[in-house]
Amino acid sequence: MSIRYTKKSKLLDIGISVVAAVLSVSIMLYGVGHFGISEAWPELVLNIFYIACLVMMWMYIFNRLSTQHFNYWCTLCIGFTVLLRDVLFPPPLDGYTLHITCLTLSVLLLLMLTYFYARRKWKAYIKRDLWLLFIVDMAIAALYNYDIYLYPINEYTDYLLIEIWIRPTIIYGLVACFVKEEVKSKEEEIRIDN
Repeated sequence: MSIRYTKKSKLLDIGISVVAAVLSVSIMLYGVGHFGISEAWPELVLNIFYIACLVMMWMYIFNRLSTQHFNYWCTLCIGFTVLLRDVLFPPPLDGYTLHITCLTLSVLLLLMLTYFYARRKWKAYIKRDLWLLFIVDMAIAALYNYDIYLYPINEYTDYLLIEIWIRPTIIYGLVACFVKEEVKSKEEEIRIDN
């Protein structure tokens, strides 16, 4: 089985982000088991998307998935988690200003995901695009962390503090995994357009 990357520093960077995401998802699955599905079913749904991203990262690293498919499916999974957790079912925040700020950043993140991937000719991400996604998602997670840490709700709060950092970790993994797609020949581009 061939590995897409050969540099040890690149492998270490990807490995650290994948291990952190796997540990976070495992803790959240334990939390779902501890609190029961009736209480924590939204976390279970989110974890399905997170696990799908981790599996695709693994497949991409071992050359089982093309760059285009990797970007497309990870974009969809991350977009669904943003839509579910931050837009449709946002966590209760203590202040209106904080709530509106997080909602605005979440909508911005969804628009960025749509814009960066849905451009003509299936143009792949460039590293700058992924870094922008990572920075916006880090800002959202930091605001949630600030609110939850200052105003803890119950024993579930500790699990929420872990869950809000899973998506930024996965996006950082995408940044670490990313390899710019090779430029296609003009014939391939014409075939894709038709």
